[in-house]
Amino acid sequence: MNRRKFLLLTGIFGTSAVFGIGSHGWFAKDFATATNSPKRLIAIFLRGAVDGLNVVVPYGDSAYYDARPLIAIAPPNQASGALDLDGHFGLHPALAPLMPLWQQGSLAFVHASGSQDKTRSHFDAQDYMESGTPGIKTTQDGWMNRLLAVLPTPTPVKAVNLGEATPRILSGKMSVANLPLGRGAARPLPVDRPQIGSAFDQLYSGNDSLSKAYQEGRAARGQLLSDLQQEMMNANNGAPPPGGFAGDAQQLARVMVKDPQVQLAFLALGGWDTHVNEGGSNGQLARNLKSLGDGLSALAQGLGPVYSDTAIIVMSEFGRTVHENGNGGTDHGHGNAMWLLGGGIKGGKIYGEWPGLSKDQLFEGRDLAITTDFRDVISTVLANHLQLDDGKINTVFPYYSPKQKIDLL
Repeated sequence: MNRRKFLLLTGIFGTSAVFGIGSHGWFAKDFATATNSPKRLIAIFLRGAVDGLNVVVPYGDSAYYDARPLIAIAPPNQASGALDLDGHFGLHPALAPLMPLWQQGSLAFVHASGSQDKTRSHFDAQDYMESGTPGIKTTQDGWMNRLLAVLPTPTPVKAVNLGEATPRILSGKMSVANLPLGRGAARPLPVDRPQIGSAFDQLYSGNDSLSKAYQEGRAARGQLLSDLQQEMMNANNGAPPPGGFAGDAQQLARVMVKDPQVQLAFLALGGWDTHVNEGGSNGQLARNLKSLGDGLSALAQGLGPVYSDTAIIVMSEFGRTVHENGNGGTDHGHGNAMWLLGGGIKGGKIYGEWPGLSKDQLFEGRDLAITTDFRDVISTVLANHLQLDDGKINTVFPYYSPKQKIDLL
């Protein structure tokens, strides 16, 4: 029996676990001891390809309005217009909760960014962005797992995924803890019963690989479940947070504030594939952005003083076509906008070279061109926020040398 199957059977690693430990994990005997103020990194993936042109609106580019007669966001100072950022770009009005972060200088965007690979397949594009090796399908692990491998002092809870299955970006040899979303996060498991737990503890107390896998899972679950339950009891008389992203973001913030060992976190949100009835200032995209904005605001507030030591990256596999389609939506595109939040971010600025939206400036005559590789953005965060040297960054992103230094931090 392999380690993953064993943990699934015991319930420590699986769909009902609060925190499951990934395969090939580490166990640090003194993992309860942590540094006082480690640098944190949270990556949020918007699956389905969010329409970056309606998120960070190029209202100063007239071609934007020519291409989108129905779904364009009006300029600032008009009804339901964009929230002005810098005189050329505006923020979708549904993201109003994030404007204080922009004004405080801890929110920035990198426009015309993304993966240089030309695929328009969601599956391939997500895989490439999560593996960190666009165009190479043989990469076995994700870039965040490789990042975990080059960080000091591995523990069972150093990296946390919000979800029940370890995503591509965190897959690999290093141990990862999974935190299920919503009200099921603290659901008891059979192994939590004292008699059952004690029996398994005695049965798998050895030094063999199967016993170590069990011990890792028990250690991670016990520590983080204790953190989560204590914080939930202190808030709202023990009631769980509200459903949706805002509630999950608050839950993640509580865990990271409570346990400084949690240095990396990842979560994914779906629903961004807007081929039909995308809407403009109102509609499908606006509703999703409202939830996203509320959640990011709740995350920043929930992190409190930890926010100053945290970098948050929001990304998506690719953007949408510049022109709206006949169904009031947009199709699979190329360039997009990456979001950066955190206390160390030099925010209040749109980074990246804007290529324009005139037909002769579009990628393949239809999409926003990419002028900044997503790995340049992340590499900058790794170097300036996590203080990684070039050798470690090359481990995280093999086969790639950063093309530009971005003054984000």
